[in-house]
Amino acid sequence: MAERLPPTSETPRARKRTTAGARSVPLTTGRARRALKVGTLTTSVGSSYLWQALKSPFQSEAETNRGLLDTHVRNAARIVAGSTELKGAFMKLVQMLSMRNDLLPAAALEVLSTVQSSVPPMDAADIRKQITRELGAPPEKLFAAFESEAFAAASLGQVHRAELPDGDAVVVKIQYPGVEETVVQDLKNIRALIATLVRIGRDVMGQKIDATEVARELEDRLREELDYVNEAANLTRFRALFADDPEVVIPEPMPAFSSRRVLTMRAVDGYPLSDILAPGVDQSLKDWVAVKYFEVVWRQIFEFGILHTDPHPGNYMVTHHPHLCMLDLGSVRVFAEPIRQAYLDLAVSMLEDDEAAMRDAFVRLDFLDPGDDPAPLIRIMRIVFEPAIVDADYDPRQYQSVDRAMEVAQISLEHRIFKSPGHRVFLFRALVGLESYVQQLGTVTNWRRIFTGCVERARAPRTARRPKR
Repeated sequence: MAERLPPTSETPRARKRTTAGARSVPLTTGRARRALKVGTLTTSVGSSYLWQALKSPFQSEAETNRGLLDTHVRNAARIVAGSTELKGAFMKLVQMLSMRNDLLPAAALEVLSTVQSSVPPMDAADIRKQITRELGAPPEKLFAAFESEAFAAASLGQVHRAELPDGDAVVVKIQYPGVEETVVQDLKNIRALIATLVRIGRDVMGQKIDATEVARELEDRLREELDYVNEAANLTRFRALFADDPEVVIPEPMPAFSSRRVLTMRAVDGYPLSDILAPGVDQSLKDWVAVKYFEVVWRQIFEFGILHTDPHPGNYMVTHHPHLCMLDLGSVRVFAEPIRQAYLDLAVSMLEDDEAAMRDAFVRLDFLDPGDDPAPLIRIMRIVFEPAIVDADYDPRQYQSVDRAMEVAQISLEHRIFKSPGHRVFLFRALVGLESYVQQLGTVTNWRRIFTGCVERARAPRTARRPKR
């Protein structure tokens, strides 16, 4: 199937050129300056909701709802603007917050999601100094070849192509100088903004949210992403987990050329997932990618209890033959064994339509307290997982995500009982990416049978599991 890969002008060389003329933007540093910017942002967000609350007694219900929606969107835009100016860790935190549908409604989340990981690259001289500090020598001494212009730039670092002394092609991921120093400031200052958003989630969305837990979860994931030694360990771990699947590729880290802020990996050639999503690509290739991505995500949740939580299309590549390649493993969520088992049991209970077992799983997962009525959450799960539990060919493009999201929000507002445990945050992030890609790929198949296969594989003894060829 290699010949079905799409021709594209967005080749690695072309992508590199798109960053060449970009202007380097320094980080906003200084505790007082960053505190002032975040504090001003928090005050603006909180004040806008207070003003809306003061006006509501003098408005009709329709006017109040319309005004509240407008306030959501304006505040989301404020956060986006703040993240663009502050860059670095604050931008990454906003990207993480854009996945919290329990904090803000869909209209606001849509604005937050416009915070892109692509940003102007850092100056080549600063990158050279960073490599020298981290690896003990400049790039021209370490590598046989090193491209000074980044071909990809994100909120925390950028990536360069290089060649090892033995001739192997590699990519070198370099953390922006100074970004780690801003993390302590941003994490401390953003707690006020998180608290504001949590109050919105509680008062507007009817969700039981612990601000401390939200902040801790974001902090843990952010610190992991800043530690490239941790990411190299994740690469090694995922290579072992998927070693029995010849259709999954995980880049190999090069420890001798890596450190806490520099990560060198063996290069992998292929096409970004965004290219496969484009119109005109052979549908049989799209179908392969949709099913493979679906299986890979559920295998992580049900079988491994270890989840790659950043579904950005730039973090996945489709190589020749084809293979699915997972690139950026800085954000990985490890579920405690009881949580992994509870999610697996929840899937089994949904497939078997066993409401008592669903209730038990909800309590074990801390979505409900023991005395809560599970019926509303069961309704929500049936809505959300409809494509995976209907025993028939299902076109994911017919699943009206916006309408279903509104239905789910309405159920939540009516009952106001659902809790939001920390493990849910990045699971939701991964599942949103899964839904989006499956819909865009447009694969019509019996998704229940594939979902059932994922569940059965996870329930089987490990010795009985065999890779699909």
